[in-house]
Amino acid sequence: MILQSLTPSEEEIMQLIWNKGQIYFRELMDSFSEPKPHQNTVSTFLKILVEKHYLSTEKQGRIYLYRPAVEFVEYRKFVLKRFLENYFNNSGRELFNVLLDEELITSEDFENLIKSKTVFATKKQEQENHIQDFIKEITSDKKSKKKEKDKKKKKDKKK
Repeated sequence: MILQSLTPSEEEIMQLIWNKGQIYFRELMDSFSEPKPHQNTVSTFLKILVEKHYLSTEKQGRIYLYRPAVEFVEYRKFVLKRFLENYFNNSGRELFNVLLDEELITSEDFENLIKSKTVFATKKQEQENHIQDFIKEITSDKKSKKKEKDKKKKKDKKK
């Protein structure tokens, strides 16, 4: 599914729903701080978010339960990619340089991040190797295993 951009108001509503996980209209209205938007305005935004496939609905009697159809993490990736395209020439390196220059991230933070990613990748590789070994073991030629067991039994009987 191709995501569409959200307006600031649509994004505000989605943030409230992502935080709750699922929500009824009345709960959503209660979540807004003062001055609260008009109910018709919120209803219109909910309709648009359903049309954009950001929300799914479940009718329960006369009311609807709204659930995110797009996870927050997925939306965040979409926004970040668009941000990189629009402001950093699609370059993560340029973004990183600005983060460093503006002291929003330190080189120490970056080094720690790289170390933790390396440790995670190593653990993941080790886990995959264990899984591959297990798959080989359970899919290996069963006849040879049976022959080895039979030989062991014969040796044990001779003793």
